[in-house]
Amino acid sequence: MTADPETRLRADARRNRDQILAAARLIFAAQGAEVPMEEIARSAGVGVGTLYRRFPDRDALIRAVAVDNFDRVLRDAKAAKDQESSDWDALIRLLHQSMELQLSIQLAMVSPRALVILRSDPAIKALRDELLVVLSGFVQGAQAEGRLREDVGTGDVAMLFATLLRQMPGKGEEVARIAMRRCIGIMIDGLRAGQNEPLPGRALTGADLDP
Repeated sequence: MTADPETRLRADARRNRDQILAAARLIFAAQGAEVPMEEIARSAGVGVGTLYRRFPDRDALIRAVAVDNFDRVLRDAKAAKDQESSDWDALIRLLHQSMELQLSIQLAMVSPRALVILRSDPAIKALRDELLVVLSGFVQGAQAEGRLREDVGTGDVAMLFATLLRQMPGKGEEVARIAMRRCIGIMIDGLRAGQNEPLPGRALTGADLDP
């Protein structure tokens, strides 16, 4: 039995959208948010007209990529919560799966246009806030387990994510990935409960991250 034309059109539209987002994610990460839309369309294997029908302007595309990234990380976080045996293990798993956030953080740092979108879009804010709630549960749970040091807060861990995910300028992809894995290892040792030197100041909360 052949799918009806409307079903095929919906499937084609969804496939085109996914291809555009995948191409934009890679190109934005490599070249920034100001890449010509024609280049993104060409990389996605669609016409420019198709791209603009899905995303009427660059801001809409940046917004969609950021929403898609945060949604992926949120799904990873919820899967970690459901599948890991402890909040500490869920937190460590999320640290190792944090690459999806890299693009959104890079865009915010290098593109003023993207930064405005990331700060002002309600869908992105809702996903960010939900992710912070899940992260806060990991932090509090891991501290209750006695595995995460007591003098850090959700904001501290979120800032570590952001610092970790800064792109290494002038370095190749292999070096950057090795460096990230090593930095994650160092970060985990620093977060682990034990005989730690006290941290200066106070623990940062999720509210401290609001612009």
